[in-house]
Amino acid sequence: MLNPNPSSTVPLAQQLKAAADPLRLDILRAMACGSFGVLELCRLFGIKQSGMSHHLKVLAAAGWISSRREGNSIFYRRAHLSTDNYQAPLQQQLFDTLDAQLLSDPVQDGIKVIQAERSAQSLRFFSDNADKFREQQDLIASYPVYADQVLELLTATLLPQRQSVLEVGPGVGEFLTPLAAQFEQVIALDNSSAMLERAQATASKLANIEFIAGDTTTLSKRNITADCIVVNMVLHHTPNPRQVFSELSTALNCGGALLITDLCRHDQSWVRETCGDLWQGFEPSDFSSWASDAGLREGQAVYFALRNGFQIQLRQFFKHKQH
Repeated sequence: MLNPNPSSTVPLAQQLKAAADPLRLDILRAMACGSFGVLELCRLFGIKQSGMSHHLKVLAAAGWISSRREGNSIFYRRAHLSTDNYQAPLQQQLFDTLDAQLLSDPVQDGIKVIQAERSAQSLRFFSDNADKFREQQDLIASYPVYADQVLELLTATLLPQRQSVLEVGPGVGEFLTPLAAQFEQVIALDNSSAMLERAQATASKLANIEFIAGDTTTLSKRNITADCIVVNMVLHHTPNPRQVFSELSTALNCGGALLITDLCRHDQSWVRETCGDLWQGFEPSDFSSWASDAGLREGQAVYFALRNGFQIQLRQFFKHKQH
């Protein structure tokens, strides 16, 4: 895309100047792994908050990063320019170049620690509140609110075969019964043993379900693949949703489908403490971007608003078939 105003190179100069700093480039490299708060970035790079805030301000002003508020914290991530922006190719080229280089071991280790802390926070919540799951769920979007829409889309989804299906975070197991009716084998994956026990109790009469304790990193370790993957109201509890897309894409058989139901972006910060949410929903473009990065193509999308002010997005993605 040509610059509509070739004589105005100020934004381009600002963008290049902002990137012409080794630390800021390392910050951009780290953000390939997800979103981070300013204090998390201070830990990763060992600098004071005032200095990190300055670097983030420069990167944001130049359009390299964007920010969003999550409760009382602000998280930063790479910005994604629209394809009709003439600076988008430059941005993508820089990101691709940075991604071809490994982060230093201390930074990689620091990212793992941060993500483990987030995961532990979510896990503690569900371990402590397993007996209150339905009560907590009803505060935002209870299972009956979205179940029929998910089942309708699942039934209509064209798959090469319906041998296996994976549900990530099955909750108390309500959706396992319709899954067991459509697929020969069902895998239920949950990192909370307390929640997995509740799902097992719900589906105790179903013979074609395997229950696995773990998160999405477990899939590659155990060589688990599926023709279809369903993720209902789970991503806003995960430490790194972008990474989850990548791991699920790897576990998806060619031609398979990924169905995700989750909250659209909202400003009701009380859900972080009351419901254990790590993220206040997602923009539709978040899912589109993460899916594209993971090698998935978009299918159908359904959006519906709830009376309590939340909006749900039901998204369908496909893994390309091999030719």
